[in-house]
Amino acid sequence: MNSVSRGVAAILAAGFACFASPLSAQTGDVKVGMITTLSGPGSGLGIDVRDGFALALKDLGGTLGGLKATVIEGDDQQKPDIAKQIADRMVERDDVDVVTGIIWSNLALALMPSLERAEVFFLSPNAGPSQLAGKQCNPFFFGVAYQNDGQHEAMGQHMQSQGIKRAYLMAPNYPAGKDALTGVKRFFKGEVVGEVYTAVGQLDYAAELAQLRAAAPDGVYIFYPGGMGINFVKQFEQAGLKGKIPLFGPGFSFSEDSLPAIGDAALGVMNTAQWSGDIDNPQNRKFVQGFEAAYNRLPSVYAAQAYDTALLLDSAVRKVGGNLADKDALRAALKAADFQSIRGDFKFNANHFPIQDYYLREVVKDDEGRLTNLIRGTVFEDHADPYAAECRM
Repeated sequence: MNSVSRGVAAILAAGFACFASPLSAQTGDVKVGMITTLSGPGSGLGIDVRDGFALALKDLGGTLGGLKATVIEGDDQQKPDIAKQIADRMVERDDVDVVTGIIWSNLALALMPSLERAEVFFLSPNAGPSQLAGKQCNPFFFGVAYQNDGQHEAMGQHMQSQGIKRAYLMAPNYPAGKDALTGVKRFFKGEVVGEVYTAVGQLDYAAELAQLRAAAPDGVYIFYPGGMGINFVKQFEQAGLKGKIPLFGPGFSFSEDSLPAIGDAALGVMNTAQWSGDIDNPQNRKFVQGFEAAYNRLPSVYAAQAYDTALLLDSAVRKVGGNLADKDALRAALKAADFQSIRGDFKFNANHFPIQDYYLREVVKDDEGRLTNLIRGTVFEDHADPYAAECRM
């Protein structure tokens, strides 16, 4: 049994029963549609989101705002059409109150029109496409994690401060990949000697690494979450490039869900994120300790974002006294974000995306020899995304 299976078994053995079939739902429940990636190369991200949300519900006693929480789960398989089918079924048959779990921005964009028509709130624990932050901002969408550009903007700023003159940028060819490199370029002012968009799900980078070597940049920036990042970083080292060309990335390319599979090839890589396991506040310490105890692995930024998503929803349901039918009141309660985030201070901008700090982290080994991240500095304080000015919500 792998660590994920052991963790799920541990939660079930503890009697955590809020993950239930729709038939078990009772009047007065808060019904949550958990649509996330549970199979394929991106499954590690979705599993961490699911498990982080589940841990928060366990810590809340299986309730949200005092109401019993029923979670209905669906595997989107990283496919927009599958995600939309699951969402439509959850809305029409299961009568969910909120949807969460989505990892990928193209899936989030596919779901949003039908969720808005149904007046079902979408609390994103990860995907934060620029479209939904700007001109397509939506009263039923809350990006609890970040706007996509944020981690990349922070690393662009760090690369600029480190005197990198010639940079090579790489990302998958989908909305979050485009946002990623846009974010880097917003703050990195040196020469971009290569801007490469690869296929989503690509796992072999031999040709791209040959091109990268020929470009001889001062630094390489990658945005490759899940299996894409695992393979790229390992192949980067195998190609003899580690130690010759500095490698930079966002936190979700060097997150604890991927580091065990990447191995020592990730050691020393600097990355940027709005959360880290060593943020020193009581709520974060409780989360990190609880996650490791429940699942026998270190939490990732994905798990952290999902944990905060559940805490946000709990605060909003409590604030409206469990009256989920009052959409305006529930929206205002969500916007208030009256909860103790594991990130510390948390507030939403007018476009329903966070204003938050971004940290510089380094991949290290802890006292037990496990790969993890430690904060080495703060790049941005109270950073807001650049698209909020376009939002007319």
